[in-house]
Amino acid sequence: MQYIYSAMVLYSAGKDITEESVTAVLNAAGATVDPAKVKALVASLEGVDIKEAIANASVTAPVAAA
Repeated sequence: MQYIYSAMVLYSAGKDITEESVTAVLNAAGATVDPAKVKALVASLEGVDIKEAIANASVTAPVAAA
């Protein structure tokens, strides 16, 4: 999750989500960085409109049975 959180921090700050910037955020947080995971995250976000993805995400709370 820390990799996704780092991307969200960068997005919220209006910064580009690159391997270097994700690594910098993780290092600043004192996390152990796996370069392969960073590369995979950045590649998976290529071409993704994060604002649109957040807007279209549906989170539904479970409804208790009557």
